[in-house]
Amino acid sequence: MVIEIRIRIIGGCGSGKSYTARQLSRHYGVPCFETDNFVWDRSAPSRRNTPEDRDAQFAETVAMDSWIIEGVHYKWGSESFRQADYIVLIRPNRVVQDWRVVRRFVKTRIGLEQGNYKQTLRNLYEMLFEWNRGYERVDLPRIMELTEEYRHKRIIVKNNQEILHWFGRYNDGVEAGGSVPVQRER
Repeated sequence: MVIEIRIRIIGGCGSGKSYTARQLSRHYGVPCFETDNFVWDRSAPSRRNTPEDRDAQFAETVAMDSWIIEGVHYKWGSESFRQADYIVLIRPNRVVQDWRVVRRFVKTRIGLEQGNYKQTLRNLYEMLFEWNRGYERVDLPRIMELTEEYRHKRIIVKNNQEILHWFGRYNDGVEAGGSVPVQRER
């Protein structure tokens, strides 16, 4: 199935953004993009794109007919909220989220999973105790405020299965020619 849809997924490290975006991308035949790949120039280790390059790449993506954009970034990517058909905020249980961060760290360190960067103990510490805690305390309230005018298309879930279930209902509504189900925070 290939449809025109724009989905913006946002959440902290280990929330399930990448997994969910890839699942939806495969299901709908819609390209998915990680906001990290707008920030980082992947042609060399630890090389950032200039803000101008990042913003130009992001604007080009957001102008596409269909996309799934996932990532924690929101300060420079707010146009995606306006353009999105759906804004999905993932708010998992903290223990589950931390476990996923640790599991990904171990898998990439022993070569079972490919990562976009070299995982270090410092990265692990930052993700668990700085980024995710800061995301909950500071960033999430800002994201909620920034997306308040789009609350009619904002979906707040606790896990990936809720998202996949919700978009399964979306398919049912589209295929039946009916209205798309609307969901608020679960």
